[in-house]
Amino acid sequence: MTAAPPDLLIRDEIETPIGTAITVTDEAGVLRAFDWTDFADKLGRWLERRYPGVPVKAGEGPLRSPLAAYFAGEIQALDAVRWVGAGTDFQRTVWQALCTIPAGSTLSYAGLAARIGRPTAMRAVGLANGSNPVALIVPCHRVIGADGSLTGYGGGLERKRWLLAHEGAAFRNN
Repeated sequence: MTAAPPDLLIRDEIETPIGTAITVTDEAGVLRAFDWTDFADKLGRWLERRYPGVPVKAGEGPLRSPLAAYFAGEIQALDAVRWVGAGTDFQRTVWQALCTIPAGSTLSYAGLAARIGRPTAMRAVGLANGSNPVALIVPCHRVIGADGSLTGYGGGLERKRWLLAHEGAAFRNN
């Protein structure tokens, strides 16, 4: 989904069992960015590049309730969150495909590349996966190595391990 640049962004910080999440939504409540406070500087630079001149104000966004439900065990609670991913057409295709991986399931990079009809594009799929600006909501943590092992996650492997275990997904705990 693409959209016009917003007039205002609202930045919220939400405590979770695995750290403080940062959500950035527009005035309509659509998620534009998600990260963890560990990476707040990186997120700030990303916002400046993607939304130059758009003011960011602190405030309570609409993701508090869905995130609380997800972390309380309602693992489908994030499925209805509206989001916009600022990226290339290819990246947005990969991010849409990530949304087809059900909670509690995983998929390899090769499987994800095949799912978008580009079976030899595993590296490009991996780069697009790593560029996901709305992690957790667009579940990039559900992509694992072909052998079932955990591979990179922008929020850190410990968070990825926790999220997959929380969702009941099978993976090789390396």
